[in-house]
Amino acid sequence: MSRSYEWLPDRHIGVAATLAHADETIAQAASILFEYQRQPDGIIRLREVPVVTYSETVVTGLAPIPRKVPLLVADALVSLRNAIEHTIFGEIEHLDGVLDEKTARLVEMPAATSFDDFQEWIKRRQKNGPPSLHRGSELLRRIEGLQPYQRTKDPKDHPMALLASHTNHSKHRAPAITSVRLAAIHREDQSPPSLADVQRLPEVPLQVGDVIARTPRGARIPVALFPTIGINRPGTTRWPVLMKELEDLASWVRTQAVPRLVTGADPPSSVLPARYDIAVGHTDERKALSDGSTFSAAQRHQERLQAASVRQNLVETLAAMDSAPRAKDIAAWLESLEDRDVLKRMDKLRFTSHYDEDFMLSNLDVLEGMRDDARHFADGSAQ
Repeated sequence: MSRSYEWLPDRHIGVAATLAHADETIAQAASILFEYQRQPDGIIRLREVPVVTYSETVVTGLAPIPRKVPLLVADALVSLRNAIEHTIFGEIEHLDGVLDEKTARLVEMPAATSFDDFQEWIKRRQKNGPPSLHRGSELLRRIEGLQPYQRTKDPKDHPMALLASHTNHSKHRAPAITSVRLAAIHREDQSPPSLADVQRLPEVPLQVGDVIARTPRGARIPVALFPTIGINRPGTTRWPVLMKELEDLASWVRTQAVPRLVTGADPPSSVLPARYDIAVGHTDERKALSDGSTFSAAQRHQERLQAASVRQNLVETLAAMDSAPRAKDIAAWLESLEDRDVLKRMDKLRFTSHYDEDFMLSNLDVLEGMRDDARHFADGSAQ
């Protein structure tokens, strides 16, 4: 779909490339994480420990997260902050002309969690700062609208505050801190009718020695674990899901912060792409932007993980059906499909918490259709 970017002046087109670079960096981290999370033996090592009348499932080991991941995460976060800073600097030089070095050093995007902090930031720029950052200026109004203190509840959780916290930590202390988390768990012999019934676990890192389940001694209860990778919010005990944190911040910068700084109004309907080809030069950069995609790296990662899980489950389900091809042929067919196609096929299945004959028959038709498609694929491959 062609998108118009009349709201984006030529002086700010380079910021779109910075955002695309951030998305590419997130994609690199996601690719490494995908291989890490899908390793055959899993990323969590467990052992059953008998304790009187019950047994404890104890964590005995965790697969180490590749060090490249937090380094890439830090790079992506810095790029996102750069997109904001570059937008402000470009706008100031457009309004005030080329800045001398002393004045240029005072140009930045604050992350004030209180009104008083923001007023102090303005005060420090009244004497030597550029006119565009003096009280009453239009650009200052735009900057103020993006300040964390505008959120009356939990301003430290505002995207600008989080972005500043993450980037300050990675620049001055250490790269992003990541850890394995166990996001949820449920008994497979009591499959929940909805995600709302899955047992959510605390937002804390998983550590060797942690007990994740207790069961009656001698009982064998199958459970499904949902491990994920968390990122620490500096100075807190919060460990949100890494890819969700990146997605939330990248989306805010791309769809809110940059457009509001440029236009001073509500974001336009033609949002900047999450990515476009920045590995080649473009004679028509605006067309390149229009040809880009708003489907971000973090969204692709989530889709890829979901599709991988669906493929694994479908191989087992379809292979058990009458007249099904071999499991390896089913797996090959599923691998030949795009992730989105796999998920669309899965979406045709209908689930309910109680027996429903219509649902059962509908699901059987869908599964038989997939079985037949897998068989046709296997027959074609054999020729």
